[in-house]
Amino acid sequence: MTDRLPHEKGFHISWDQMHRDSRALAWRLDGKGPDDGAWRAVVAITRGGMAPAMIVARELDIRTVDTISIKSYDHQQQSEAQVLKKPDDALMGDGTGILIIDDLVDSGKTLEIVRELYPNAHCATVYAKPKGEPMVQDFITGVSQDTWIFFPWDMALQYVEPYRGTD
Repeated sequence: MTDRLPHEKGFHISWDQMHRDSRALAWRLDGKGPDDGAWRAVVAITRGGMAPAMIVARELDIRTVDTISIKSYDHQQQSEAQVLKKPDDALMGDGTGILIIDDLVDSGKTLEIVRELYPNAHCATVYAKPKGEPMVQDFITGVSQDTWIFFPWDMALQYVEPYRGTD
């Protein structure tokens, strides 16, 4: 472990880059669903998965979109993951035909919980770190485990604390 701060090995993502990479993820997922290539629904892992999930749903013309909220970070420190909100059980079943979308798989702990809940769901992320890669079937860009990704919703000309809270 180094004494490096997260921003010292940072990967800055613009809104434009997030849009392009999310569209690329949609194209990769196109035709992979179990119903003649179609997907039943998109479920975004909040909060980071919401922007890419919206883009994937639009690109693949999927109208059923929901969220699962799993808290696994306190600011920039990983903590014990917990489910705060999940989609309706009737929609989800065992996950067959459901796309689970997130911005990043880091350690894989969040998706480990999702996979326990929905073992047949198809998990995909825009970005992936090596420890988390086994938890996703698809991703667009791999980054090293020690890279901190700065997403566009976290950035301005300088880091901006959220209006309420820090997590």
